[in-house]
Amino acid sequence: MNGSSTISIIIAETTTRLLSVTLAYLSLFTLRLFKAVLWKALRALLFLSMDDLFSSEDDDHLFDLDYNPYARKRPLSSRLDRDDYDETDDEEANRQKLYLVPYRWWKEAQRSVANEIVGILYNVLSNYDNADSEIVLDLRKEESSGTRVKMDEGVSSREYALVKEALWLRTLKWHNDSKTSEEDERYHCVAEGQSQEVFPLQIRLSFSPGTNSLLVKISLKDNAVDFYRRACIIFNSQSELLQIWDFSGQTSQFVMNEIINLPKFSPGKQGKEVLLELHVHGFYVFTNKTDERLAEPMRTENSFGKSRVRMNMNSDNLSSQLMLTNTSLSSSGYRGIGVLGLAGLQNLGNTCFMNSALQCLVHTPQLVDYCLGDYEKDINHENPLGMNGELSLAFGELLRKLWAPGAMPVAPRMFKFKLAKFAPQFDGYNQHDSQEFLAFLLDGLHEDLNRVKCKPYIEAKDAEGRPDEEVADEHWLNHLARNASIIVDTFQGQYRSTLVCPVCKKVSVTFDPFMYLTLPLPSTTMRTMTLTVFSTDGITLPMPFTITVPKGGRLKDLIDSLSLACSLKDDETLLVAEIYKNQIFRLLDGPSDSVALIRDDDKLVAYRLPKVSETCPLVVFSHQQLERPYGFGAIAPNWKLFGVPLIARIENLSSGSEIHYQFLKLLRPFLMPVEDVVNDYDGDETRNTVNENSKVEGIISPLVSYSDAGPDSGEENDVHLNADFKFYLVDKPGSSEIKMNDPVPISSLTKNLDVTVHWSDKMIEKYDTCLLSSLPEVFKPQLFAKRHEESISLYKCLEGFLQEEPLGPDDMYCPRCKKHQQAIKKLDLWRLPEILVIHLKRFSYSRFFKNKLETYVDFPIHDLNLSNYISHIDNQLSNCYQLYAVTNHYGGMGGGHYTAFIDHGHGRWYEFDDDRVFPISEDRIKSSAAYVLFYRRVREM
Repeated sequence: MNGSSTISIIIAETTTRLLSVTLAYLSLFTLRLFKAVLWKALRALLFLSMDDLFSSEDDDHLFDLDYNPYARKRPLSSRLDRDDYDETDDEEANRQKLYLVPYRWWKEAQRSVANEIVGILYNVLSNYDNADSEIVLDLRKEESSGTRVKMDEGVSSREYALVKEALWLRTLKWHNDSKTSEEDERYHCVAEGQSQEVFPLQIRLSFSPGTNSLLVKISLKDNAVDFYRRACIIFNSQSELLQIWDFSGQTSQFVMNEIINLPKFSPGKQGKEVLLELHVHGFYVFTNKTDERLAEPMRTENSFGKSRVRMNMNSDNLSSQLMLTNTSLSSSGYRGIGVLGLAGLQNLGNTCFMNSALQCLVHTPQLVDYCLGDYEKDINHENPLGMNGELSLAFGELLRKLWAPGAMPVAPRMFKFKLAKFAPQFDGYNQHDSQEFLAFLLDGLHEDLNRVKCKPYIEAKDAEGRPDEEVADEHWLNHLARNASIIVDTFQGQYRSTLVCPVCKKVSVTFDPFMYLTLPLPSTTMRTMTLTVFSTDGITLPMPFTITVPKGGRLKDLIDSLSLACSLKDDETLLVAEIYKNQIFRLLDGPSDSVALIRDDDKLVAYRLPKVSETCPLVVFSHQQLERPYGFGAIAPNWKLFGVPLIARIENLSSGSEIHYQFLKLLRPFLMPVEDVVNDYDGDETRNTVNENSKVEGIISPLVSYSDAGPDSGEENDVHLNADFKFYLVDKPGSSEIKMNDPVPISSLTKNLDVTVHWSDKMIEKYDTCLLSSLPEVFKPQLFAKRHEESISLYKCLEGFLQEEPLGPDDMYCPRCKKHQQAIKKLDLWRLPEILVIHLKRFSYSRFFKNKLETYVDFPIHDLNLSNYISHIDNQLSNCYQLYAVTNHYGGMGGGHYTAFIDHGHGRWYEFDDDRVFPISEDRIKSSAAYVLFYRRVREM
């Protein structure tokens, strides 16, 4: 019984606890649901006009019980710099930098952005009569607040604007860019000493539900005396109504968040004060001797013994002084902020490749305006090819830091961290190619900012029989249907690719987008090669020929060029071979073989052979001489290869006499001069027999006419010939010596015959074996010789990019021929982008070697005109471009350094060398170090 009671008690207690937890959860659910509904109602009733300031996705969170609309708007810095961010940081995270500026100054810069702007207008009442130690501002929303501001409306001098930091930077940049070059010269001299004109104010912000207004308190104890004095002048509202436009959206969010979080909705209950920092810019308070009291405060002691500031000043004078400042500000632009966009990037360790490319991008006008705006709305979190917006946020934050006024060099650690997270190849501190980094970054930014959330499937239509204009527009619209971002809008163009089948002449045309143009330099498209031509006519000495062939060419291109260089006859052909260790390593007899397989240190020969039937065997003669070691412990003599093998086609191989004769005929050009032979045989019996009709008994003398030394010269000569040259078949079992008049032990079907010739010491003396052994490499650079600097026009590089080129034999499948064909490819520019990026292909890599070209490319700075290089002319768009940025590479393949040249406007060029930034003259822009060129579209000259 007691056990049953105990169990019943436990069950009852457990049930009670579960019920309590359930009720608590339901209460929490009800409270959160009430907050969500209240948020929707307040937005509809109080701030209906602010809908355009917030993303439409706010409505999607109506029943998201953890949704906090105020916490969603986190500053970029808090999201990037902290990975452990949680909801307890909402209050601190939302204190974004806010700027108070003259409305006239802000409005001028918006004319080029939009015709209408949405903002909240507040009428400001201040306690100016009691402003000795604290200013209290009462901000009440105008009844028509939330309306769209028309750009052609007049502006009062007592209207201010509250904007976010990014919008302030964009406005500041607009005024900076709009200055004339003359004003810039004067401004440049005084800017450094006036950067303090942006000053901070500590304000305390609270919400008063009774009046539905915002209360702003500016206290002397929270601010420096000078800053507080300026605030008293700026917020004086006695002479004229003071109004503040809020374009940041922060006041509305603050009010709504305060209402939701009030314990009880009591009209008399005031919200808690929040300490914020407000940055004030553009309000001048000049001091002068005649009216010194306007700027200098008097300190007196109050009843409590604390110092207070007494402002002895006339309100009319203050108003006129402020009006004058605003008027001058609107006409000449603000001059107290310093030069923008001249901050360097710290080198984190071999990151100059990244710094140079980043500087070029952050000075691209379209990207600057975009990232200084509300670009977060374009981040595509659903794109599997993107990086969840992390890369674009890191890039945008870095750009804003670099454009902040008076910024010191920035350490891009967070950007590099985000980059390495998605591209591990850039992790660590190894040097990389700046252009490869640029290509990845542009592609990553595009995927992060792609406005297309769901890419449609579009089947490509056949282009055959349709006009190119129609097909090109169709391909471009299909591309935009899947790809729409600021990167596509700014950097992408379109080219036409044409493939022609060499057999059936079928033409295949496609239109593809491009992000940049990789232009080959002449030295990168052509390759210099040296080959030695050996003739078989028995007269011509070997002769080296240096030719140029396409780097991507085939063996056929090499033979065609060499045939022209050596004046090959119609009844002759060339057989190319690679020589390695005095033997033929391989025959290069495949016309479609790539010349890229030939290394610079290879040794190539080309044998000049008569065109005969392929049934004639090819005989290869390899040379060997007896090597006699000297000294103590010397081993026995052995036969060693030397010289370049000789080749001949022999129709009749019935006896060894023909082989002997053909070999001697090939040796004839290497015969030593008569004088040398006579001197060598001084005192020898042979000297007495030398005359114009002589024959040396025992051998066919090098001095004898070879017409007398044919295969039927007689048995008397045969015996002595065999004593000086012995011929052996290679890889034949048993006795493989080839003797005169004896049949050759080979099959009649033999096509290639390898013969080894043993040379006697006497024959080595009679022939120029040095000439026979001399063979240059394909290419041997002069490492220590001063090389003449090559120069080429950028237009020539573009022509090389657009010229026809053969593809590989298996690169194209012809649907008409039903097999792979070696097609001809041709590229044409069809649509040009706003920003044209040109990559000069200075680096070349292969399996065996790598190289950098120092070719000087003469590229236009002010007037790059591509009208003659574009196939489709659009009269509405200009084809003229102006250079605004360059990435440079100094050094070689083993190590180097990247820098950037940037045009900062009005012909002022700066060099960005990591954290060092300094001006340079325009004549330094062109150099052999130029690697990536950035052009922007301009109106045609």
